[in-house]
Amino acid sequence: MAISCKCLIILHIIMNVLVLGSGGREHVFVWKLAQSALVDKLFVAPGNAGTSSVCTNVDLKILDFKGIADFCLSNNIDVIIPGSEDPLVAGIADYFSGNDKLNHIFVLGPNKEAAQLEGSKDYAKQFLIENNIPTAQYQTFTSDNIAAAKQYVRTKTAPYVLKADGLAAGKGVVIAQNLIEADATLDDMLLNSKFGAAGNSVVIEDFLDGIEFSVFVLCDGENYVLLPEAKDYKRIGEGDTGLNTGGMGAVSPVPFADKALMDKVVEQIIEPTMHGLKRRNIQYVGFIFFGLINCNGQPKVIEYNVRMGDPETEVVFPRIKNDFGEMVDFCRNKRLIDANIEFESKVCTTIFAVSGGYPEDYEKGKRMTISLALQTEMVFHAGTQKSDNDILTNGGRVVALSAFGNTIADALKHSYQNVAEIKFDGMYYRKDIGKDLLNN
Repeated sequence: MAISCKCLIILHIIMNVLVLGSGGREHVFVWKLAQSALVDKLFVAPGNAGTSSVCTNVDLKILDFKGIADFCLSNNIDVIIPGSEDPLVAGIADYFSGNDKLNHIFVLGPNKEAAQLEGSKDYAKQFLIENNIPTAQYQTFTSDNIAAAKQYVRTKTAPYVLKADGLAAGKGVVIAQNLIEADATLDDMLLNSKFGAAGNSVVIEDFLDGIEFSVFVLCDGENYVLLPEAKDYKRIGEGDTGLNTGGMGAVSPVPFADKALMDKVVEQIIEPTMHGLKRRNIQYVGFIFFGLINCNGQPKVIEYNVRMGDPETEVVFPRIKNDFGEMVDFCRNKRLIDANIEFESKVCTTIFAVSGGYPEDYEKGKRMTISLALQTEMVFHAGTQKSDNDILTNGGRVVALSAFGNTIADALKHSYQNVAEIKFDGMYYRKDIGKDLLNN
């Protein structure tokens, strides 16, 4: 008896990819994409000293859409992955999808309207309230009604949360401890243009007491997958004191984000967000970052971001076992429902080494030495550049040292050992990242 056999041939489409950005998040992206069986040519614009070791750096500005388009056409780029919110809020997805010569290039990011979830605090708050998603109560004010803003603050209890409506590089949120500080902040934002156009409107919202954490999803326009959660540390000083920064370190997974809490996150926050986007006829493509706070077991939304976080990416992506190129291809073909996302069970931590004086004034151009012992470690550059054979500092947050461990304590020990192998003049790092989670 003859037996017929049908062979299933799976053809993997090879992609040329351009990542936009120069930070630690973008270094992680290209590090992960360089491991992909589906990625052929890999570029980053403008990149940094670290990205140059895994892909080709390109001298392009992330808001120069025409320059990006010309490069993409000349280099047969199939996929663009914007790292930061700026090109997304400026409409890079619309720029490519709306042009017949460019719309074959897939942009892994939301369109301009959807990007307002991060681009406008007021837009995001309206969306949250409209969809009954738990968040702090709020009102929005402009310079035309600053007197009403100050009166509204007086109906609340300290501390007072004041947020510049637009993008302010992570510095547009002020938690005022008293009315004098709140009034001065309103004057700075609305009358003195401290944050420029970003502060033309100010959102005043109730202070939420709890512990913050971050949850991430990847969407293909129809479906989404949940990525590992993380907890980052924004303040410059130990004990969470001092000014806010872009992030001094992060931990994943988060011990208190157990099944009961994460079930609430999915049911009360993520699912209503997806339904809300569909009601607005938005086919959301890309990452959504849910900035959450755990208030006695009840998760509430502090903010949306329309991209991955930094330094959260430095602990989330190392824990994703899947081929990132394949994940991107699933998104491009709206087949994310077929993706079986697997997480590394070990803990991943990251510690940021920053320039002295950051987040205020700091000097660039400091020569950095990296021990040969770190060649096989997860060292993600952020504010660096190459000069001949030297690596120089080129930003406030310079380099992130990520490491795995069986426990938070083990991972932190490994990360801090790696920090000791990095040296540059004025280097500073927090020595208490993750310590608050050790008892969990």
